[in-house]
Amino acid sequence: MSYAIIRTGGRQFRVEPGKRYRLPTLKGEPGGKIEFTDILLGNDGKAVKGADKKLAKAKVTGEIVRHGKGDKIVVFKMKRRKNYAKKQGHRQGFTEVRIKDIAFGKKSGGEK
Repeated sequence: MSYAIIRTGGRQFRVEPGKRYRLPTLKGEPGGKIEFTDILLGNDGKAVKGADKKLAKAKVTGEIVRHGKGDKIVVFKMKRRKNYAKKQGHRQGFTEVRIKDIAFGKKSGGEK
């Protein structure tokens, strides 16, 4: 089974073809294609490839399924005996992506 570890939105994700992932908000319309080229590690089912020249041409392609907001979290700040209390909510945006393919690029004549 092939997989890749990609970096997007300042975070790292382990992705596999055919699965859906919630990534930090990305530009694009639902149904549009997206391509990730910042690949840190990959496995084609036979060998693990590290972050070096072998992954320079690698890319992960996917399709944007939808945009949305995550669950609400409560941010509560308080200073005792100072009559200060502040309650605020936050919902982090996300983009749901379906991974289509992981391509590690073609081997050149010098590689074995």
